[in-house]
Amino acid sequence: MSIPEYSKARKAAVKAYKHGLSHGSYPYLPVLDELLSFTSTAGEMDLGLIDIPLERIVGTKSAGRTKAFASNFMPLLGDDTEFADKWCSLYRSHLNEGIREPVIACEFMNSYYIIEGNKRVSVLKFSGAVNVAGYVTRILPAPSDTEEFRIYQEFMNFCKISGVNTIYFSHEGCFKRLCTLMGKDFSSVWDEEERSIFRSCLLHFTDVFREKGGEKLPVTVGDAFLTYLNIYGYGDMLKKSYPQLRQELTKLWAEFEALPKKHQVNLVLKPGTDEEKESVPAALQGASATLRKKLFASESRLKVGFLYYRTAETSGWTNGHNLGRMHLENSLRDRVETVVYDGAQTESDALNLIEQAVSEGCQVLFSTSPRFLGASIKAAVRYPKLKILNCAVNTYSGHLRTYYGRLYEAKFLVGMLAGILTDTGHLGYVSDAPIFGAPASINAFALGVKMVNPEAQVHLAWSMENRWNLQVPKKASAMLEEYFQEAGVSHISGRDTISPLTSEQPYGLYRIGEAAPVRLAASIWHWGNFYQRIVQTILNGKWENTAPDQSGNSINYWWGISSGMIDIIYSKEIPTRTKQLAELVKQQIISGNFQIFSGEIHDQDGVLRCGEKEELSPADIVRMDWLMDNVAGNIPEPGDLIREAADMTDIQGLHTGKVFL
Repeated sequence: MSIPEYSKARKAAVKAYKHGLSHGSYPYLPVLDELLSFTSTAGEMDLGLIDIPLERIVGTKSAGRTKAFASNFMPLLGDDTEFADKWCSLYRSHLNEGIREPVIACEFMNSYYIIEGNKRVSVLKFSGAVNVAGYVTRILPAPSDTEEFRIYQEFMNFCKISGVNTIYFSHEGCFKRLCTLMGKDFSSVWDEEERSIFRSCLLHFTDVFREKGGEKLPVTVGDAFLTYLNIYGYGDMLKKSYPQLRQELTKLWAEFEALPKKHQVNLVLKPGTDEEKESVPAALQGASATLRKKLFASESRLKVGFLYYRTAETSGWTNGHNLGRMHLENSLRDRVETVVYDGAQTESDALNLIEQAVSEGCQVLFSTSPRFLGASIKAAVRYPKLKILNCAVNTYSGHLRTYYGRLYEAKFLVGMLAGILTDTGHLGYVSDAPIFGAPASINAFALGVKMVNPEAQVHLAWSMENRWNLQVPKKASAMLEEYFQEAGVSHISGRDTISPLTSEQPYGLYRIGEAAPVRLAASIWHWGNFYQRIVQTILNGKWENTAPDQSGNSINYWWGISSGMIDIIYSKEIPTRTKQLAELVKQQIISGNFQIFSGEIHDQDGVLRCGEKEELSPADIVRMDWLMDNVAGNIPEPGDLIREAADMTDIQGLHTGKVFL
């Protein structure tokens, strides 16, 4: 005799059955044997007795009585059937003493198919259980070059080290990212305590996620969990109460909803009208500068913080940004106050300094290194009123804006100069780390060389490779110079930034083979032009005019020579006519009449990357991960880099798998 619960379960089955029919999908349980008849496999593996996540049980191994269940494992047969009586008896047993007998199942691509125990699974799913014990045989898929297979490979490796099979992701790279966020590498085996803590954290998160309707979102719990950890971290998660988790998930819910969408990074290629001259009230349009100065002095000044990697004295990169900060303060001193927060080297350092900036009343914060991207996103979630801009490229985040410069435009001009000046046909190029934007600069330099010297070759070295002794800058420079001399190099394109401690070291384009390097030209950053224009936008009340659109696309300012953010300088060693030629090409770049990455372009393997009458899109240039055919060298793997560079490539590297949020 059936019970009310069976009727309720059957109604859920009928609903799922009708939904399947109306949407053209199979209304019954999928059958693994039928699926495998169209798929190649590579053997089997006995997993023994394990806990099977009920949400991953999707069908049966063989046809059998598959049509007794709808696709959601709820029962379809009538209340007066023997099947219904057995289901009800099992349900009562579950309430009284629990279902203890393990099921028998096969696992394929992290989905489970029941051989024996369909009704047990049905009752447990109806009751809202999370796991069921089962003896499982894994059917290994044949290797393939698909993202689905690569994700599954990561999953199997993750299971080996963690003993956890209750989490899954929609994109490759996520299992490694999860381990990183937990402070573990992807090879260390977890002990029982680590497994227990992780399972508890995931269970608490899953409870709140489903309570808030997460099952209606087309993402896995794992996808949402990883997004949560990116913002709030893993360390103290087990200590958090359910109300605190609910509050944190509420703040992130829009992010969860956006996960399945293919968001674009909206590259803003030049300043708009909102970044122009200061806005003055109509009543004061004709007032003198002195009167306007008094008016602005009576108002509270905008407090702008600058978060620095190391210090301006020890980092050439930071020194350039600090010069930009000084330009901003000098240009808008009546309306702006700037504050420096320096010395940060880790994400924890950055978060602490951002907390300090907020407590001290900063309304705008420029975090000036890609290393601070994670900290900047976390802070943006915590402090939605704080306007945060992070210096990075090719990064989506709906919480903050990013900015960078099209340095490759200046590098192209420097390459032209090098190609003209060389007497050996061999040029050197030193790049820092393989992050987004670096290949574009290398290839633009090589294109500049090729334009004026088609037979010349560019020899590439990475300054942050393990083989160079970066702890002693002079020794590192000497080692690089010796390396290039062996290749017959006459000129080198070196570092683009200098600090007070490295001002004596060669930078930009310089000639070697003499008593001392001869500086010739350099591509330069004018960060101050960017900072002044962006802050002016905020002062003009136009910041929201340039906010991400309704599609959720995020803003990445990516300005070039035409904005004044990027430029090139020449020494007296450059012949006048050569300089004139470079300036003529520069004006064509500024006007938009000449696109650097246009016309026939081949990579090192001879692959055509751009057709004769084509040009690469800005997105193609940003994400470039290949090298020109006249470049000798390669893009290093993270393991070939010093720790400092490897840490940065985890965030902005070409090998990251593009996983962040």
